[in-house]
Amino acid sequence: MPAISMFYGIIIRMQSEKGGKHNTPHLHAVYNEHEIVMDFTGKILEGSFPSKQLKLLTAWTALHEDELNANWILLSAGDGYFKIEPLR
Repeated sequence: MPAISMFYGIIIRMQSEKGGKHNTPHLHAVYNEHEIVMDFTGKILEGSFPSKQLKLLTAWTALHEDELNANWILLSAGDGYFKIEPLR
């Protein structure tokens, strides 16, 4: 699963999941031993994050929703992906 962005110890990944477990565009994020699956509106589909990191991830997702959707479309079509700027 490719990493599309990294910031403040949070690694964000996305993969093509045609017919997969989650039937909505989403990302996977890891922070230390915590893992979370979240859609692009901030809804948690699975897992949990510490409060501070969840706020950072939610803010980043809101800033980059269009880019996340574009990556989802590319990955779903098998056309690769692109990196997204980290939160600064």
